[in-house]
Amino acid sequence: MKKVLMFGGSGMVGRHLIRKLTKNNHLVTVVTRNLHKKGAILKLGGNPGYVDVIEANVFDEDQLNNLFKDKDICINLVGILFENKKNTFKNIHINFPTILSKKCYEYKLKQFIHISALGVEKALDSKYAMSKLEGEKNVINNFSKSTILRPSVIFGVDDSFSCKLLTLLSLLPVFPLYYNGRTKFSPIHVTEICKIILNVIEQNIFYKIIECVGPEELSFKEIIKKLLNSIDKKRLLIPLPIQIAKIIAFFFEKFPKPLITRDQLNLLKYDNILSGKNKSNIDLGLNAKIKFEEEILKYSYMWKKGGQYSK
Repeated sequence: MKKVLMFGGSGMVGRHLIRKLTKNNHLVTVVTRNLHKKGAILKLGGNPGYVDVIEANVFDEDQLNNLFKDKDICINLVGILFENKKNTFKNIHINFPTILSKKCYEYKLKQFIHISALGVEKALDSKYAMSKLEGEKNVINNFSKSTILRPSVIFGVDDSFSCKLLTLLSLLPVFPLYYNGRTKFSPIHVTEICKIILNVIEQNIFYKIIECVGPEELSFKEIIKKLLNSIDKKRLLIPLPIQIAKIIAFFFEKFPKPLITRDQLNLLKYDNILSGKNKSNIDLGLNAKIKFEEEILKYSYMWKKGGQYSK
């Protein structure tokens, strides 16, 4: 049994990970900014007596010091896909993990597990990727017992990837393909990411970087076709010139939750698959088995005709 301090526990990966860790008898302390809003949901997500939810300002050093006392492992799941006035890539992807890794060293934790993203070392023209990369470097430099996981796109019934695409595909008669839909991904199911994290904890794995991928490589166009097939719909898929896409993205950026940003368009130029330069979940003997199309069929019915999200 290990005492785990978790940041970002209210997200999809966090909720599944709380369940996974507590079922394996690990004590989990989840840090949230809003105990009233999220506390009960997070506690109910794990085994009774194994989850503690604490409200804290993570940039307040005194509060942070209290959190790290008597902990064995720190897990950082915090990340953003776009910036706003409150959350910037620099603050979330660089400053925050830098602070956490320093606290891990100061309080002599046994391990720090930091979730980054696959392909960040290639996308030098993306602010998102560069912030992730700088955050990784700081983590490794500050705390030698750090393990960085770089997953490809993570999917599941409550994700922000397949569900967002299913909503758009159910609404739009025409769907744009950026870069002709050629960008490759290796989607990995959320439960398999959690298995990898549990294995890293229980087997005391300290590889600096572990790339995490699913059982197949799919182009963006293939992903869209599988989603359409799952909801029995046909849509016109049109390659969109990137300059036009960037103009559209510019206007989307004016909304609180933009559908696409110019930075994300830069990121989409690069394949999101194994680089061959780092260890992977396959090297750990943790081959992912859940295929994208087979899994989405379990929940895509909600976007079919008559489903709660159908239009």
